[in-house]
Amino acid sequence: MVSRKPIKKLICWNVNGLRAVEKKGFVNTLLDLDADIFAIQETKAQPDQLSEQLRQINGYESFWHSADKKGYSGVGVYTRLKPVTVNYGLGIKTFDTEGRVLTLEYSDFYLINIYYPNAGEGLKRLDYKLSFNRAMAAYAGKLARQKSVVMCGDFNVAHKEIDLKNPKNNEKNAGFTPQERKSMDSLISSGFVDTFRMFTPEGGHYTWWSYRFNARAKDIGWRIDYFCVDENSKKRVKSAAILKDIMGSDHCPIQLELK
Repeated sequence: MVSRKPIKKLICWNVNGLRAVEKKGFVNTLLDLDADIFAIQETKAQPDQLSEQLRQINGYESFWHSADKKGYSGVGVYTRLKPVTVNYGLGIKTFDTEGRVLTLEYSDFYLINIYYPNAGEGLKRLDYKLSFNRAMAAYAGKLARQKSVVMCGDFNVAHKEIDLKNPKNNEKNAGFTPQERKSMDSLISSGFVDTFRMFTPEGGHYTWWSYRFNARAKDIGWRIDYFCVDENSKKRVKSAAILKDIMGSDHCPIQLELK
């Protein structure tokens, strides 16, 4: 049964392979967190490749937008409240073939679950990413003129120097280039709010750690996963948190609570 109760708690998590994280207790984690919406990125799977347990978790309905290329990208949403409509992608083929955007419309807001492109080694996909960012911002802005918008996902950018452990060493690296940070500036200035920074202004809080160099144990990380809301919806936000102790991926989940 899908709930009729209002949505109050949302979780967002780049699972870095849903079939892999299933073996690490994903379903139990989802149930323990007890969220109304559980948005995931980098599923790396087509729906028909998922186990029945993953497709049909008790109390949730699931929706998927997968990449054409198997084992790559992909987003999904588990929701307790049945959406009014579901939209897959941005309507732009060059982006939609990579399965990066899933929008669920509810009576009082839109949820946009996004897996932003990585600029890549040698910044070979930087132009692609910046084009995606512009299209994404325009799409979210259009929806925000209709009703409240909650954007969530792996944005693949550390916005400010406080959002990663070693900013000076990463100024030319994917995820912290001036171009990517400026693009994030543009999203914020267009009327969206980084909800985590509403409550936690200081640095030292991360959502992703490299698998190399024992980075997670040393807390050498980046904050690249976000919940953002349109400016008019700030008053609906009760809290925002990073759930750094939950393992299973190189990212940890993030949480948003609505009033």
